[in-house]
Order: sequence, then structure tokens, then C-alpha cells
Amino acid sequence: MDHQPKFFENLSGTGKAIGVLTSGGDAQGMNAAVRAVVRMGIYVKAKVYFVYEGYQGMVDGGGNIVEVSWESVSSILQVGGTVIGSARCKSFRTRKGRLQAAYNLVQRGITNLCVIGGDGSLTGANLFREEWSGLLEELAQKRKIDEEAVKKYAYLNIVGMVGSIDNDFCGTDMTIGTDSALHRIIEVVDAIMTTAQSHQRTFVLEVMGRHCGYLALVSALACGADWVFIPEYPPEEGWEDSMCVKLSENRARKKRLNIIIVAEGAIDCHNKPITSEKVKDLVVQRLGFDTRVTILGHVQRGGTPSAFDRILASRMGVEAVLALLEATPATPACVVSLSGNQAVRLPLMECVQMTQEVQKAMDKGRFAEAVRLRGRSFENNLNTYKLLSHKKPDAELPKTNFNVAVLNVGAPAAGMNAAVRAAVRVGITEGHKMFAVIDGFEGFARGKIKEISWGDVGGWTGQGGSILGTKRTLPAKYLEKIADQMRTNNINALMVIGGFEAYLGLLELSAAREKYDEFCVPMVMVPATVSNNVPGSDFSIGADTALNTITDTCDRIKQSASGTKRRVFIIETMGGYCGYLANMGALAAGADAAYIFEEQFDIRELQANVEHLTEKMKTSIQRGLVLRNENCNENYTTDFIYQLYSEEGKGVFDCRKNVLGHMQQGGAPSPFDRNFGTKISAKAMQWISKKLKETYRKGKVFANTDDSVCLLGMRRRNLVFQPVAELKTETDFVHRIPKEQWWLKLRPLMKILAKYKTSYDVSDSGQLEHVAVHSPKEAETGAI
Repeated sequence: MDHQPKFFENLSGTGKAIGVLTSGGDAQGMNAAVRAVVRMGIYVKAKVYFVYEGYQGMVDGGGNIVEVSWESVSSILQVGGTVIGSARCKSFRTRKGRLQAAYNLVQRGITNLCVIGGDGSLTGANLFREEWSGLLEELAQKRKIDEEAVKKYAYLNIVGMVGSIDNDFCGTDMTIGTDSALHRIIEVVDAIMTTAQSHQRTFVLEVMGRHCGYLALVSALACGADWVFIPEYPPEEGWEDSMCVKLSENRARKKRLNIIIVAEGAIDCHNKPITSEKVKDLVVQRLGFDTRVTILGHVQRGGTPSAFDRILASRMGVEAVLALLEATPATPACVVSLSGNQAVRLPLMECVQMTQEVQKAMDKGRFAEAVRLRGRSFENNLNTYKLLSHKKPDAELPKTNFNVAVLNVGAPAAGMNAAVRAAVRVGITEGHKMFAVIDGFEGFARGKIKEISWGDVGGWTGQGGSILGTKRTLPAKYLEKIADQMRTNNINALMVIGGFEAYLGLLELSAAREKYDEFCVPMVMVPATVSNNVPGSDFSIGADTALNTITDTCDRIKQSASGTKRRVFIIETMGGYCGYLANMGALAAGADAAYIFEEQFDIRELQANVEHLTEKMKTSIQRGLVLRNENCNENYTTDFIYQLYSEEGKGVFDCRKNVLGHMQQGGAPSPFDRNFGTKISAKAMQWISKKLKETYRKGKVFANTDDSVCLLGMRRRNLVFQPVAELKTETDFVHRIPKEQWWLKLRPLMKILAKYKTSYDVSDSGQLEHVAVHSPKEAETGAI
């Protein structure tokens, strides 16, 4: 759609007052949302008020409703929980309480509310909005306010953001706090796995989720758990037998530990609770395994927010202010949420009703419907888990006689192993023989190829780096040898997991099809690189883990500056010419500037940044953080920028520099990368099976069309297969980046939150969408 860009400069908040509150259970990332609302509000010249202690503070008034400044929200981005407090409030549930709350808001001229909380908090906000004019009239009758105030403050606008670690709100892919809660769970599971392995133990882990199994399901997927219990998908009758058979089979396959994950709201098909103790007793009685229970409890709500949650909350906070500025008396209360990587606005009550429908379906035993109502992402997680966790007996598996090879190419990226595991297991389930290639195309040429079984990839999801080994070498100089190996091992399809080299490699192999028939087979690439620079995909496996490493390091560095005061840090990130890590890292860490190749800068801009930091040192926030992409400019090196800042800042601030280097490629994969790698790879393998059937003629596979060499990428809201030949026009081969990159649209957001004047294209936002219930078929078409 060809639209004129719409900039928010023409949206002024002058004369408007915005109140921001957090309500219900706390979630990591709420502070990032509060910070974004305050700063964006002040940026558009509105007044912004904190409402302390949720609705209780609104009812109590007084010092609980306070106007805030830019500095009020400094240093809260990396803090878990909510700094403005949250409380359950009985009085707001009564009309009398709401009347008092309305009076307190009118006294301060607040007619715009941004509520961060779960469905209960948002429903309360909507009721308040519907009653607003009646409440004002009642206040006027009681002579508490005059008629002019009734006219002036006639309408209340409400925008909600969902802060809930359970991810139990329909209409949004991820709620604020969910990703951080998964980080806490996965940290614990990884730690428990090492001790369980030592003693051959079974661990039953109970995770939060009274009405929603999202955390249990995704953590089971991310750690390869043996069994998972969730409220939306209770086990079939006789589950006790099948679970015990599965656990003892796994032990027989030399697996030294079992992990069972139980959501706190887990039930059986008769709606009877399944508790972690019950599961433990069952395993001990039937199998005699040494079994322990670990209840994670409030650990899951705690800790610092992940990079994903900080970016999500910052984007939502800015979007919420835009929605309030654009709201009219006719627009319904809306929720800002995320669909794919798009910020969307949805009618609040439609989301709430659909969330309640899930519970009704579960109460009535209509579990398939409950799963469907949870959304495509949830359904996809469940289907993928079912596919990967239970191996069918060999007799039940189809036999296709196809051989499929999997290899890693390029630099290592966290999550590659999860992708290999998913590919191998889905391939075996589909009836293929799976082969692993060691050390990329170079290893392929040397014949380092072996068959790989279901059990060989057990426990791979949590491993960082690349177990198969990976090399940057391209196939062009080994074409003949690789063709020989393909022929010798009768390889009928290739799956390549890697970064830009993998993409170039597939282009070279498809160009060689004219000369070598061996390459006329289906080939698919799954993007995996910390740089996130592969054309055709908004995300690549490994980038989220690297982003979290950068964010954690920046947090520590910022903390080190809090004691010394007046210090500016210059931090160099990886990424080649792609500025994704520097830009998103800056957004997640609350940096003052990020220098990237995609946005050229000159000495005047560097000078302006130094002046900006000099001004900042006069406030109460006496430290600065600047990120620089390693290749953003060949002359303005990290050393040059460090020296320039040191010289220009003399007497005002001192400087330190830090090159993060290869720590960005290492470490255990984040929950997002494990999950993304698992799901995208499973989907790629299903595509291979489909292509093999289509291209099998007269006893052999022959595929020579462009659409038989594809890259599977995440595009906006869907996973899409794109022929690599078609992606050539979208690629800048000199700098190894896509010509257009979605995240550049978020660049102004970082600048606004760091107090720079900038223009921000808001053409994408502003349309109120409706909550769609998808058909069962749709779950297969690609939501991640």
C-alpha cells in the first residue's frame, strides 16, 4: 500500500494530561513501559502523572498522583517489577470508589489513562470509562466540581498494555513479562539438568500459569522436557501408563534424566487438578525413580527484564501515547499489542471477551476450542511440542527412502543446535533417513557426513554454539567434491542452517545445477546469525541471545558509572555492517546514541552528541552510554570516537571504551532463540517432505526450479518460504545486508527516549484492528 508517511509532529499533547498506572500482578518490563509513556508524553508536551499503587492510589489521591519529569524515570529500564507499585483494590470495584477516583483525576485535569496490567485491570479501566460522564455529573450534583469541569473533562480515554508473565491475554502474541519469566524458568531448568544428570534423577518442575499453560508449554519446548501438563490440553485417559512407559523408554535409551513440567493450573480431562506432588508420587510408585519436585513460584516474576521485554514495552509505551493523542470520544478503549513484530491496536473489550471465552471452553471440557482461541502461536507451540517429544515406534513410522542432510554454515549462533534437533526429529517422523554434515561445506567436501538418529540430538536445545561444527567456507571451490558426496550418500535434500554465507552458498549451489544434477534437489535455508543480516527474514536464530548479552553487559557498565558519576561509555558491538545489535541494544539498554552503518553520520552529528551529553551531565543523570556498530564507519573508529569524546568532554565528563567481541556469539541460547530455532526448523523440514513428494519422478528426485531452493524467514507476522533467487534484488551483496530493514523504523524511538528531537513515521500505527479467531488450518500457515 502506497501511503504518504504520517509523522506524529502534527499530534500535539499540549494541554493534555496523562496518568500512568500499573495494576494487578507485577511483571518484568512494566518499568520500561512506564518510562516510555512518561518520556513520550513529555516529548509531545503533555503533562504526565504517576498513579502510585494502582487503582488504590487513584482512589486515595493525595500524594499518590504526582506529576513527573524526564529524570523521574531514569535508571528504571533495567529494574524488574514496577517502581510505581501495584495493589489489588477492592474499593475501585465499588461505584463509590470510582467516584472518588474520578474526582482525584479531574482535580488534576487527567482525562487520559494508560493502564499496564492484566485482563482484570483492563476490564476495570473500561468500566470506569463507560461510567465517566455519569460520575462527573454526580460530582457536579454534590457540588464537588463545577459545570465547566464537567464540560471540559467530558471524556476519558483509556489505552491498555498487557503486563502479565502468563501470556494469557488473547489478541497479543507476547505480553510484557512473558519472555523474562521464560528466562527465569530456563535458567533453573538448565541448572537442574546438570544435577539431575549426575544422579540419574527425575525432576518435576511446577511453573506459574493458573489458567494458561503458555509458560509450561514453551519451557517444555525450549528444554526438550519429557512430558508437560497444561490446562488447555489435558492428557488423555490412561495418561499415567503412557507417561511411565515414555519415561522408562527414555532411560532405556541411556538418557540419564527426566524432566516433567507442570503448570500450576494443570488438569485432567475431567477437570480434576494434576499437581506436581501427584506426578512425583506416581513416578516413585510405578517406576521407583529417584524423583524431586521444584516449585519455581515467585522467582518467575522477579529479576531484570530481558532485552525482548524492554524493547516490547518501550514500543508499546510510545504506541500507547500515540493512541491516546489520536483518541476521540467515539474510539473504543484499546490495547496496544504485538502481532509478529508489528505493533497493533485492538479493541480492549474484544480481547477481554475472547480471553474469557478460553476459560469457558475449558470449564465445559471443549479443549480443542480453548487451544484454538489461545491463538496461532500457542497452537503452533503445542503442535511442535507433540511432534518432537514422542518418538513413534519404528514399525509405525512411514518409510520414504529419502536421505536428507543437515549442515551449519557461517559463524556459530546460539540456537543452531535446537534447529538441528528439530530438523532431525521431524525428518525421522516423516520417514526420512537423516544425515549430519560436520564443519559446513568444507566438511561436506571431505566426506564428513554420518547418519544421525532421534536419540543423538537429545539434550541439544540448551547447548550454545554449533555441535555439528560450522565453517564460513563457501561451496564454489568444492562443487565437484560436494556433488560426489551427494551422489555417494544418495542425498535427496539439503537443509542449511546459517547466516549470510549459507545464503550465498545456496545461491552458488543453485547456479551449479546446470553442471551438476546432484544439486537438483530441494534445498532450504534457516537463518541463524547473531548479526540478523539475512535478507528475507526479520529475525535470525542467535540474534536474541546476542542482544541479551549486550544488554546485560550495558547494565553492568552503567552500574559501574553510577558510583563515579560523569562518565560516558563507548561500547562496540558486532554485526558486520548490520546495525541491528547496536540499534536494538541501545533501545534495550537506554543508550544515548547508537552509531550504525545504515544511517550515515558526520563530525557535526558527533559534535551534537557530545553537546547533548554535556547538557545531560548538568541534570541528576550523570552518565552516558554510546553504542557503535563495528563497521559503521571506516574512519570514525571506536578509538576515534573515544578520543573525540574524551577531548571534547574535558572537565565535564571522562570516557571509557569497551569492545564486546565474541562473547556476543557464545552462551546458552535464550528461550526465544531455542523456540524460534525449533519451530522454524520443524517447518522447513515439513516443506522438504512436501517438495520431495512433488519432485520424485521415475525413481529419482529432480528439482531444478527456483522455488525448490528457498529461505524460510519471518516476515512481519508470518513465516514465509522465499526462493533465494528472488531475494537477490533485495540484497546489498557488498555490505552483506538486506537493502530494506524493518528495525530502522524503531530508530527514532531510541532517539526520542534519549531526548533528541526527531521525526517518527507512525503510518503503520493508528488503525484499530479486530481480534480474529483463526481457522484450525491457519495455524499451519505460519505464525511463529
